[in-house]
Amino acid sequence: MSTMDTTHVMTVFVNGERRQVAAGTALDTVVRTLTASASGVAAALNETVVPRAQWTSTALSEGDRVEVLTAVQGG
Repeated sequence: MSTMDTTHVMTVFVNGERRQVAAGTALDTVVRTLTASASGVAAALNETVVPRAQWTSTALSEGDRVEVLTAVQGG
């Protein structure tokens, strides 16, 4: 059972998966749930890339679509 207060919860989509987050959650919080390091990571909100310097000030809204991409080196 979740301890999250459902009166202050919103649904967003992260990499295509529905997730419930607390109202007022910032983009950086979502990125941190998916990757241990921000190095080599890009984040987009509703199909627009958000500069890393703006992650902490970018609040999510109900129904937002977040994509978190990690660069992988290969050959």
